[in-house]
Amino acid sequence: MADNEIRPFRLDTPEETIADLRRRIAATRWPTRELVDDRSQGVQLATIQELARYWSSEHDWRAFEAKFNALPQFTTTIDGVDIHFIHVRSPHEDALPLIMTHGWPGSVAELLGVVGPLTDPTAHGGQASDAFHLVLPSLPGYGFSGQPTELGWENGRIGQAWNELMNRLGYPRYVAQGGDVGAAVTDAMGRMGLPGLLGIHVNLLANAIGIKDILPANTEAEKAALAKLNEFTTDGFAYFLEQSTRPQTIGYSLLDSPIGLAAWMLDHDTDSYYKIARAFVDKEPVGGLTRSSVVDNITLYWLTGTGASAARWYWEFGRFVAAATASGQAPPPVTVPVGFTTFPGEIWAAPRSWVETVYPGAAYFNEVGSGGHFAAWEEPAIFADEVRACFRPLRTA
Repeated sequence: MADNEIRPFRLDTPEETIADLRRRIAATRWPTRELVDDRSQGVQLATIQELARYWSSEHDWRAFEAKFNALPQFTTTIDGVDIHFIHVRSPHEDALPLIMTHGWPGSVAELLGVVGPLTDPTAHGGQASDAFHLVLPSLPGYGFSGQPTELGWENGRIGQAWNELMNRLGYPRYVAQGGDVGAAVTDAMGRMGLPGLLGIHVNLLANAIGIKDILPANTEAEKAALAKLNEFTTDGFAYFLEQSTRPQTIGYSLLDSPIGLAAWMLDHDTDSYYKIARAFVDKEPVGGLTRSSVVDNITLYWLTGTGASAARWYWEFGRFVAAATASGQAPPPVTVPVGFTTFPGEIWAAPRSWVETVYPGAAYFNEVGSGGHFAAWEEPAIFADEVRACFRPLRTA
């Protein structure tokens, strides 16, 4: 088998595996109800119990499996790790190649809603000139990608792997997009001088945590963003701290209890949590954050056993940042045009001044009216419009 071979992939889950999942859900030992009326003590009992009821009695994994298998999927080995990816070519041959990177606690499942709008815009109210050939890889240690067996899979190494993947697919010129972990990877790609990369778009200012003391805080928008950032680093930081320091420890729980895994994944940020809780408790989903899609994503983590391996990215990231801070050297500048979209429900909704602090001369910036941390998942139409607008000037580059 050649090292650069691209192999077809198909998801086929044994029935016994699904039965075992349901048995484990039924055997859950529940804590008593939280002593507050909000999420300040964590995921609320009513929310997680309704999720468990739905997961064990109504959720249709086979429906997701069929939707997933309807997309062209492959694996290939890069730098010793098997990389799973979805590759959908546009019906418009002059489409622009785009690689999009998901985050945690997401997966390629959170991006499925934008596949159609981005690859076939004429079928979704857009123009043929805005079409993309779309590549959606699963991060190393996530989903159906392999779990690294050595240290060093930080953002730069992942970015190099993505560049190799695009070249392997016959795309010497391409653009890149990412949110959450994907934003950090995409940012790194923009700073590496990759010869085929034309531009990047991100929807989380991942760098803000490390430089919050130098970010402008004068306007109302800047003060609000700083307040949200401070709230995250004091009251919403538990998952980040645990995964960046002890991913193996939390991994034992995440691989042993499906409800433990689900609760850990739901407890990400306030805006997303309450939207997801609405889908289960009130039966009123917000955009694409439906009961089925949320449980599809959690089930993907459970069936692949990637709770610990996915968390290890944070450990790698934490040590990379610590080393960079200790060196006292500023990161290399981004060498390609940068686009940024601020979604109002993001953990910290970055104002233009913050974006331009990190990306001087940013080529594209826009603030949209709805959407949060899982922007492509929650608001696929708005997200697709933003990606199209950002990369439109680069199509003739």
